[in-house]
Formats: sequence, C-alpha cells, structure tokens
Amino acid sequence: MNKMIEEIKEIHPKSICLYKVGTFYHAYGRDASVISFLFDYKIKELGDNHKECGFPIGAVNKVIAKLQNSQLNYLLIDRRNNYEVDEKEDYKENNKYDKIYEKAKKHVNCKKRINNINQYLEENIEKENISKILSKMEEIMYES
Repeated sequence: MNKMIEEIKEIHPKSICLYKVGTFYHAYGRDASVISFLFDYKIKELGDNHKECGFPIGAVNKVIAKLQNSQLNYLLIDRRNNYEVDEKEDYKENNKYDKIYEKAKKHVNCKKRINNINQYLEENIEKENISKILSKMEEIMYES
C-alpha cells in the first residue's frame, strides 16, 4: 500500500476510502474487508497482511447506495488527480463503520478458513483418508 493511501486512512479512519484507478475503484485494509462483506467481492491478499478489494466504475452507484443505506462514511478519491476527493458522505455520530467492520472481519476470516478447508479437500481428494474426513465433517454439519 502506498504512503499517500496510508496517510488518507489515518485522517479518515472511520470512513470507507475508495480510490479510482483507471476503470476500477479499490479499497484497502479494513475497508477492503467491509466492501467484500457488503458486496461479496473477492479480497486480494497483497502480502504483509495487506488486503485489496476492487470493483468496476460501473458499479459505483450501487456501492454508494449501499454505503448510504448502511450509514457508512465514505470518500471517493481519484489517484490520478493528486488524490483529490470527488465525493464524500459523513454521518458524524451515526456512522456505523466500527459495527459493520467487526461483522465484516468475522465474515471475511470465516470465508478465508472455509476456502482453505475446501482447497485442502480438493488437493487431497485422491488420498485414502478423505472419506473419513468428509464423514466426520458431515457428522458435525448435520448434528447442528
């Protein structure tokens, strides 16, 4: 993540910061988790525990509508225009950033664990013990 993006987030820690890059908007770090949670967009791991989530410019109105409906502060920032803020919303004390981020963090972490389990199962599908593993998983699943 670049220095300017980190500085903007430090100034606006409770806002979703969306950066316009070419024909996409990108969110980083905690904001990537929230965007992924709200829209089921994929998160890209950038290393050093940095995350990125993006979507095409054509989806920006849908994204803004959902952010407004969720009472989330946001900024639309144009990286090519010296990080100028094109649009912003501030719900002040009604901002739900922390509450939604906590839900998003749990959701994204569970989804990552599920994907890791799925990957393990697919990679080991030919092994002898896979049926045993699947049976145990099914037993637990159907128990609840």
